[in-house]
Amino acid sequence: MAAPQSTEWRTVCEKFRLAQELSEVESRKDPENNPFRSKYTARDLLKEILCSLKKIHIEEGEADNEADGEFRQMVDGEPGSECGKACTGNSPAGLRAARLAVVQYCLGLNHIETEELSAGEQHLINCLKLIDRCTTTRENVSLFIQARNQLVIFMAGRDEIEKAQGFLEIAESMYLLYMKEDGQPPLDLQDYFVLEGEELSQQEKIRRFEMAYTHTLYYLAQVYKNLQQYERSGQYCHSTLQRQLEYKQFVPLEWAINAATLSQYYIAKTRYMEARHCLAAASVIASLAGEIPSEAAAKESDAECEKREELLQKRSEIARCWIKYCLNLMQDAKKLLEDNVGELDLDRQEELKRARQNEEEDKEKGRKSAILFGSSDTFDSICSLEEKVSSMLPLDFEEARSIFLVGQSYVAQAEEYFAMDGHVTDHIEILQDHSALLKVLAFFEQDLERRCKMHKRRVDLLEPVCKDLNARYYLLICRQLQFELAETCYEMMDLKLAVADKQDQPDVHTIKKFNQLCSSSMKYYQMFLDSIRSPEGKFPEKLEEDLLRPALVAKFRVARLQSKLISSNLAAQLENLNHSLESYSFIVQYCEENPEAKKAVETELELSNEMVSLLPLKINRIRSKMASCN
Repeated sequence: MAAPQSTEWRTVCEKFRLAQELSEVESRKDPENNPFRSKYTARDLLKEILCSLKKIHIEEGEADNEADGEFRQMVDGEPGSECGKACTGNSPAGLRAARLAVVQYCLGLNHIETEELSAGEQHLINCLKLIDRCTTTRENVSLFIQARNQLVIFMAGRDEIEKAQGFLEIAESMYLLYMKEDGQPPLDLQDYFVLEGEELSQQEKIRRFEMAYTHTLYYLAQVYKNLQQYERSGQYCHSTLQRQLEYKQFVPLEWAINAATLSQYYIAKTRYMEARHCLAAASVIASLAGEIPSEAAAKESDAECEKREELLQKRSEIARCWIKYCLNLMQDAKKLLEDNVGELDLDRQEELKRARQNEEEDKEKGRKSAILFGSSDTFDSICSLEEKVSSMLPLDFEEARSIFLVGQSYVAQAEEYFAMDGHVTDHIEILQDHSALLKVLAFFEQDLERRCKMHKRRVDLLEPVCKDLNARYYLLICRQLQFELAETCYEMMDLKLAVADKQDQPDVHTIKKFNQLCSSSMKYYQMFLDSIRSPEGKFPEKLEEDLLRPALVAKFRVARLQSKLISSNLAAQLENLNHSLESYSFIVQYCEENPEAKKAVETELELSNEMVSLLPLKINRIRSKMASCN
């Protein structure tokens, strides 16, 4: 927009330039005891501009009475045209209003930056009032969108989410309509106060306008998330990230973390192709932040130390998202392939393999219609990283193993930052994910001995941490580890039992190993149950809801394990069966006293009732044998 070349106008433009420089450059040098010095000086200049504009507008109005009438009608809030607008955006009155609105917008930002939020909001409202009664044209469309973006922040702070949604959706529709009907680079806020020949380039105008719209999409993503419209929120997050890359307006680590976070939404929706793309892009873009400084360099410089800390943390966080991707992909495959007893269904496996080719073709079509990340210099790197891990559900051991190995490599990367020393909770969560990866890989393994070794690796991962962790400070985590270790030993016991069943007569080593696994599983189940007791050692009469099923399942499995122990000694057999009967009886009695518990352990309760009836007969037979021997 070419401005008049009068001395007064040149002064206004110079003041605006100086105000911008004070706000954006000089303010960074302000002393700690007067942090807003430059901002306050800029504010005074903006107020002077406001006064000058009113004087200039009066003079222009005298030269153009008709336009002045439009301007006064608009500012005074009188009814406009039939369509509700007082003037067109590119009319003299519309341009005057836009100039005033730009100054009000800048004053609004100035007050926000100096932590005077109420005054800042009022200036933004004044800005919007000035341009809202004009038709939207290339002269005001950018200002229209940016003012709404800023006001939405206040609405979100007051939890006025639906009002914010309305504001943003109007801004979005205005952008789409403008691009459809005009599409030319609109005026930027800076263009209102530059002399002829000093306007921004067309390319820069486009970039600034598109980034304003990108902010609109970003805020809409947050609004839809708060309204629990997760599908729309995910779409807008994806579009925001894609546009940030396209217009090169992003901080690599921040962008990467946002992309990795978005992958978790796609994982929850089982859209693994999109999740993988987000994670590959996150890893590639994060690498643009530079190499991780060495420990030696970090010791020499505070700046290098901070950089090392940040890069390690963010890349480890992205690695954790990759772990979740691999784990969920394998777990979802397991759900499809397992039979009613949790074993691999070979018929189902063959059926899914036959159907895979058609599925791959459909997925490729879907990929072509998806929004892809990356520019010419990063797209190849993203695609290359995607090719290292499948987005298809694994259907056999080799496919599962390839995904497992990728997940395991990211476990090592995540542990670089989230070490036990300083990050206890995060480190243990990573170990638990590693254990879960091994557990689901074992599902695909048909050899029972090799499957047992995979579960042994899980024990080796978790057992040292469980022993060292202080239950006083990490009670919930200790319970999780105790229960998982108990379950893992329990699964190994079942596997050893299956191996023994194939032998005519189990050897001494097999029996010894079997009993050790039974004892280990019972030990950890008992540790879990003991953690529920009061400081006086009393077991609660009524279990809390979140502990109800785990506690009763633990009791049930202890009962089963006690009855499974192998011994040639009749006295030992009798003792084990009596302990088993006590545990089964506890479950039955608890459910009788607390009927609401029956639904939580229907299967276990049914079997417990059977065992309470059958075990006394077995106990009596052993007693009879012992009596006859004596």
